[in-house]
Amino acid sequence: MDAIDRVQEQWAREKPHLETTPMAIMGRLVRIAKHMEAEVEKLHKRYGLNLGEFDVLATLRRSGEPFRLTPSELFKTMLLTSGAMTNRLDKLAAKGLIKREHCKEDRRSVTVELTAEGLSLIEKLIEPHIALQAQLVQELKPEQRVLLNELLKGWLKQFE
Repeated sequence: MDAIDRVQEQWAREKPHLETTPMAIMGRLVRIAKHMEAEVEKLHKRYGLNLGEFDVLATLRRSGEPFRLTPSELFKTMLLTSGAMTNRLDKLAAKGLIKREHCKEDRRSVTVELTAEGLSLIEKLIEPHIALQAQLVQELKPEQRVLLNELLKGWLKQFE
């Protein structure tokens, strides 16, 4: 029995008519996500980054050369408010990991690009990041990973 089972057991005793399986699913997903996030945060911290900063660098890196996107393009992939995005970009620029450039044709248009230092950092971090993710799901057999991924993908469509 885990903590979620105990919660379900308590509700079954107090309100036996409640169907608590959805509560259990959500509770377990949230708890797993928190554990996984904490482990990933520890790794990123060793490289001087937080999760959000890593996300920006990784998004720029996977966009391909020249590793440059507009803030709007970044914004679309990260589900952030524009204020949160600006804050992340400010921090990364202050660390010298990205640079912002105004378009020569339209000074209102800005691009965000990895600096050489930012590219070097994400290149060093991406493989340990992926290895940690693999470690975090190692309890699942390969076929379970595939099935879980498909189930979550289908479920996510409900929200996105």
